[in-house]
Amino acid sequence: MKPAAPAGDPEAAAKLEAGRLLFARPWKHFWGSSDVSNLPPMAGIEVAFAGRSNVGKSSLINALVGQKALARTSNTPGRTRELNFFTAEGASLTIVDMPGYGYARAPKAQVAAWTSLVFSFLRGRQTLRRVYVLIDSRHGLKDNDIEAVKLIDKAAVSYQIVLTKTDKLKVGEIEAVTASVAATIAKHAAAHPSIIATSADAGIGIDALRAEIAALS
Repeated sequence: MKPAAPAGDPEAAAKLEAGRLLFARPWKHFWGSSDVSNLPPMAGIEVAFAGRSNVGKSSLINALVGQKALARTSNTPGRTRELNFFTAEGASLTIVDMPGYGYARAPKAQVAAWTSLVFSFLRGRQTLRRVYVLIDSRHGLKDNDIEAVKLIDKAAVSYQIVLTKTDKLKVGEIEAVTASVAATIAKHAAAHPSIIATSADAGIGIDALRAEIAALS
């Protein structure tokens, strides 16, 4: 089913259609790396997804591609310990699922190693066009989110905030958290000013996020 666009807005309709077509094809996992010395060759355009380990990152990626188990989901925060790369035949885009941050139960040495992996990747990946930083809409920006966006700022990579799990909130609550997050990220030079509100379970904002990503590729 094609995503709905505002009536009389052909440009918006074209962007939504481009996003639909990009993610309508079968996507597959083709590389996993726990060390920056073992990354796939740089080609085309890459977008990466970052967020706290329980923010719903895998669920959102699965919703984007319309597949139930492309990205592995887990009830145990911090299970994803690698950079995982996904692509589709005929697409010039690669999706990168980065290890979650903020996993309190993990040993400090592991946390340090995962953090080093993620941000070494950010600094050295010339094909990386944008990082989507996922924020749980029920909680807003936490201290470790702020630390993450500061590191992305230092890496000089463009990033955009995506609110997750917005189906759990009322409309007024979504507006309030969006305004609060927007006020904070306005202080960060590498942050995209637009915030996308999503829900993997309810399908909210998925078409808009697809369109944003398609516009980069």
